[in-house]
Amino acid sequence: MPPNLHLLLTTAFLLTSLHLPAPSPAAPLPHFREAPAFRNGRECPHPTTPAASIHIAMTLDATYLRGSIAAVLSVLHHSTCPENISFHFLTLSSPHHRPNHLLNTILTTFPYLSFNLYRFDHNLVKNKISLSVRRALDQPLNYARIYLADLLPSSVRRVIYFDSDLIVVDDVGKLWGINLNGKILGAPEYCHANFSSYFTSGFWSNPVLSGFFRDRRPCYFNTGVMVIDLDKWREGRYTEKLEVWMRIQKKYRIYELG
Repeated sequence: MPPNLHLLLTTAFLLTSLHLPAPSPAAPLPHFREAPAFRNGRECPHPTTPAASIHIAMTLDATYLRGSIAAVLSVLHHSTCPENISFHFLTLSSPHHRPNHLLNTILTTFPYLSFNLYRFDHNLVKNKISLSVRRALDQPLNYARIYLADLLPSSVRRVIYFDSDLIVVDDVGKLWGINLNGKILGAPEYCHANFSSYFTSGFWSNPVLSGFFRDRRPCYFNTGVMVIDLDKWREGRYTEKLEVWMRIQKKYRIYELG
């Protein structure tokens, strides 16, 4: 029996951020001015206090580098306790995608930033990605977010995931502090979808797969902004369960958009 419906819908709507193939290695990366040093307000706990840390994960690639820089700047600018924020950047490990150049860009633009760079091996998803209606959605880095629990150290127990094309306009600490009420993650939910047009006839003709919609509201959530309980994710082995759905999609194409 395949995993539950929410995992199916997570996979189906995982493709919310558009990561295009990186430019040619010969193309220079854009240069950015050094950002100012953002300091904590008086009410903030000391940055070295582990419980005070706010962990944010984002992908990082050459195509969307300007968006990533703007997103980081917006987070710091609106944060009450910017020195307590730790960023976790996910980039492709291939030299073609210039992870060292991307690292240098972050270091020179945000010299005071607390961050780590994780190199995502595209081979983890190479044979699991199905073709999409838009080639921009077929890129391996789109799927790196479902491996956060494996990539980040076990000491990181909760993380906020942001797409690299957004701007934060309020204190991210408010989002960090939300009560998940025992759930694995929190994300923007949409409950007015017409799933009859999203999934293929093969899906609807399969009683096991289509049965997941029985007595359920047609809801999905946007994976571009998520607060994830990594402890619960690891305990439930949700990366493996999502990989099951990726293989089903690859073999049977149950979802129209890819």
